[in-house]
Amino acid sequence: MKIGVSSYSFAKYMSQTKANYLDVCNIARRMGYDGIEFIDLNLDVQQADSPEALAREIRAHCEAIGLTIIAYTVGADFLNRGPEEIARVKRQVDIAKLLGAGVLRHDAAWSLPEGVDWRMAVDKIKGPIREVAEYAQGLGIRTCTENHGYILQDAHRVETLIRAVDHPNYGWLIDMGNFLCADEPAVHAVPIAAPYAVHVHAKDFLYQPPWARDPGEGWFKSRSGGYLRGTVAGHGVVPIAWCVDRLREAGYDGWLSYEFEGMEECLPAVEAAQKYLRKLV
Repeated sequence: MKIGVSSYSFAKYMSQTKANYLDVCNIARRMGYDGIEFIDLNLDVQQADSPEALAREIRAHCEAIGLTIIAYTVGADFLNRGPEEIARVKRQVDIAKLLGAGVLRHDAAWSLPEGVDWRMAVDKIKGPIREVAEYAQGLGIRTCTENHGYILQDAHRVETLIRAVDHPNYGWLIDMGNFLCADEPAVHAVPIAAPYAVHVHAKDFLYQPPWARDPGEGWFKSRSGGYLRGTVAGHGVVPIAWCVDRLREAGYDGWLSYEFEGMEECLPAVEAAQKYLRKLV
């Protein structure tokens, strides 16, 4: 496996310093990361004539400094938006192609309308997701959905979605930490997810049980009311090393990409994670 980092990990630093995408690429390379993934390109972060022009500029810069662009991560909601959402996500696939990313991760759905449960949602969104996967296959890009967003955060639910879509170009972005948002231990979820792995996020959380006193700023609640806070990889309760071993045993040899969303100072946290993850691969 190779070690990458999400541009999302630098969000706090970018907000504080007005750093742009190229700055972040330089920092990631200096820290020793092999690759980088990007979330939705934002022209407010770096000016360009269009998202397409920005994608070309970022790709050229990364090629010049020897940093691989490994994935492009975008929002999507195929349940609550109409056919225009399919067209919009296909345009994001085009952006991924311009970036040179081999993987596009998109959301599936963000909220359940009244009277719709998650199983009904899967039945409604499987067709649009399959259509995007088919389109991306023609461009040499794999698509995937992350265990993310509460509705489809449990291993069983995401596996149900992947099996329903039933397309060889579509799989799972496994986020080791996000299972905790649905109160599911990674030791249960990762073995279920591993056969479907397209891409992997290493993420760590601190945890307090539902009966604990509210720990305050920076914490959010899991589905059952437990308290979670992002932290540096290796500092929390997610068994990252164990997860890496299980993924390797399942035959996964792709990218391990760090996603940081903690309260610690951004750059030292992201650099420390690189050193920790390097020991695992």
